[in-house]
Amino acid sequence: MHAVPTLSSPSGSYGCLMATGADDLLYIGGWLDLSYGPQVLHVPDMAGCYYSVQFTDSSHSTNFAYIGKRMTGTRAGDYVLSGPGWEGTVPTGMTQIVSPTDAGLIIGHVFVESSDDLPVAYALAAQAQLSPLKQQQAPGRN
Repeated sequence: MHAVPTLSSPSGSYGCLMATGADDLLYIGGWLDLSYGPQVLHVPDMAGCYYSVQFTDSSHSTNFAYIGKRMTGTRAGDYVLSGPGWEGTVPTGMTQIVSPTDAGLIIGHVFVESSDDLPVAYALAAQAQLSPLKQQQAPGRN
């Protein structure tokens, strides 16, 4: 996962490939490769801040799931992203999201109210992490 630390604008010198032209959003993005097993997306407690994350099937350019303030609230959450046919066990406290294929794209947005809000919004966005489910289940891990 990558969080872009600056606001993006199509006309700005720090334009971002994930940018949509909005100048009040930070972007978060990552590629999903589920061919080696599920990944876990950890989203921190967003402290009431508006955010959204969409999951896109890259082979068909269609969205297959969303999380964010409107769908799941702003509390911290862990989401097991699995490919089609995965038959493992989802750990307690995690929510499964099934991708239609083993490859996908994650695109997230964090709303920035003002320039004073930028450091806080980026600190929250940078805490979104993607890691293998196997790593989450390692012995001795809480």
